[in-house]
Amino acid sequence: MSKKLLVVAAALSAAATLALWSPWASGVGATTPGRSAPARANACSGYEPHLDPRNFVKVIDNPFFPLPVGRKWVYKGIKDGQSQIDRVVVTPRTKVVEGITATVVLDVATHKGKLLEKTFDWYAQDRQGNVWYVGENTTAYLPNGKKDKSGSWESGVHDGEPGIIMEANPKIPDAYRQECFSGQAEDAAWVVNRTGSVTVPFGTVRGVLTTLEATRVEPGAYDQKIYGRGIGIVVEHALTGEPEIAKLVSMTG
Repeated sequence: MSKKLLVVAAALSAAATLALWSPWASGVGATTPGRSAPARANACSGYEPHLDPRNFVKVIDNPFFPLPVGRKWVYKGIKDGQSQIDRVVVTPRTKVVEGITATVVLDVATHKGKLLEKTFDWYAQDRQGNVWYVGENTTAYLPNGKKDKSGSWESGVHDGEPGIIMEANPKIPDAYRQECFSGQAEDAAWVVNRTGSVTVPFGTVRGVLTTLEATRVEPGAYDQKIYGRGIGIVVEHALTGEPEIAKLVSMTG
């Protein structure tokens, strides 16, 4: 089967998975990974995870999403028709979100040295091992010199709600929200594979975890992410639309 047909097949598979497991198709009231409640019209209506700050730990050591302070990743790929380098670093900074002390991760995207986007992501891990995404402060630097802050959100502010970025024990076919800020941040993910390997400039990574992602903000768009144990994201690429991919080049710290 050609690469193009494989991509189409993957997209069709994603669509089928969406129909079966989408938190907004099956329901949006989930507070437990892999479970959902009756659907509501609004993207975030009825979805209100109740997180107890006392149930969170300081160190994020989830096997597929570890965030030790000082860890750095470099990704190279293509986005918006041009080459892009993403440098991601776990900073020593923290941010308190709804009483939860979150780790601040800086993600800087550039093209030939020109700044494209800078994002501060906020993550926290509960005692069960789930890593929660509690918000982001993102800035896109546009060609006209202006800055675009759309996509920024914070749990507890203007009805923003946290989501799971990585489960403690991801299983097929778990489905979970990753974030919920109506109209701007409505990502969801589905676990689709727990085996196999992938080769990137960083090396060959075995025993990977694969997820599909979609968002109501961009209907019909599907992404695939591949995670490595002890590493985090190894590959991210779009299954639909314009070519978009990022591969891990290096990891230090």
